[in-house]
Amino acid sequence: MSDLSSTYSKGLPSNPKILLVKLSSLGDVLHNLPIVWDLRRRLPHAQIDWVVEEGYVHLLEPLLSKNGFSGIDRIIPFGLRRWKKNLFKLSTWQQFFAFKKELQANSYDVIIETQGLLKSAIVCALAKKSSNAVISGLANATEFSGYEPIARLFYNQSVQVPMQCHAVDRSRWVTCSAFDWPLVDRTIAPQFYPKDYVDSLSVNSGEVLKELKSPYVLCFHSTARQAKRWSNEHWISLGNELASSGYQIVLPWGNAAEQAVSKEIALHVPNALVPPAFSIQEAFSVIAGAALTVGVDTGLTHLAAVLGKPTVEIYCDSPRWKTEGYWSNNIRNVGDIQSPPQVAEVIEASLSLLN
Repeated sequence: MSDLSSTYSKGLPSNPKILLVKLSSLGDVLHNLPIVWDLRRRLPHAQIDWVVEEGYVHLLEPLLSKNGFSGIDRIIPFGLRRWKKNLFKLSTWQQFFAFKKELQANSYDVIIETQGLLKSAIVCALAKKSSNAVISGLANATEFSGYEPIARLFYNQSVQVPMQCHAVDRSRWVTCSAFDWPLVDRTIAPQFYPKDYVDSLSVNSGEVLKELKSPYVLCFHSTARQAKRWSNEHWISLGNELASSGYQIVLPWGNAAEQAVSKEIALHVPNALVPPAFSIQEAFSVIAGAALTVGVDTGLTHLAAVLGKPTVEIYCDSPRWKTEGYWSNNIRNVGDIQSPPQVAEVIEASLSLLN
């Protein structure tokens, strides 16, 4: 970071208005959260707004400053996924211009874009900016991550990051460059959801929780990419081992195909439960009440790790360095790209967190 000019930071006000642009997906939004506390630590009175896809607003709502936490001041929902399906409807364009009006309600001194995609860069272009505004974004791709070089045209500060850079660290590189700060020490544990908020989740019961019997273990076996899955046979072996120790195995799902896999695994594990579908909001409470979460490289597994709950993250066909939970003794990371872990390794990691 030593080669970065301090020209931009010298013109910034002491309490700047900051816009974070990280639109999606679940895991990406979660791994962007630490920069909120990085900013609050240095700029406690700054205004921090965040543009995010409307489906992930609920992830950020607990962090609104009005809820008692010194976190985000304003969430600006972005409906691109829905708008693209109804591009020729008048209502779509009315909603887009309403979004633009909300986005431009403030003039921002710093815009931090950590996604490196054209859609998020365009949000930067649409935002209203002060005369010396810094628009900081990625100058390059990292391995196994999506990146669109054209996005650089929308920044006035492009940041070169290591080719192998953890998702949390990548956001911190871009943030620190915007203010010409020293890079945050990786050994400093990222802060995510405040502990008092996480603790409150266990008492927020919902319909899904009524079917769960403590102690239970959540098994997130599904993910968008088939190669990232761990085999059904492995899940069955793990489930039987944990069931024999008195834990109810819970097999969540998100669509019909995933539900079928959950039912297949449950047939071979005593007292296993395939619960009703639940929302991201309900997932907070379900995860908070679990004795353990075991899951492949997918958003809900990362949510358990972000919440600081006992979590085993299984990597089968994605690099562990990219998203592994390194901030808590409650997290075990097993396997790696093209190197799925053996059942014994996952059992050992699970029991180490349960005992």
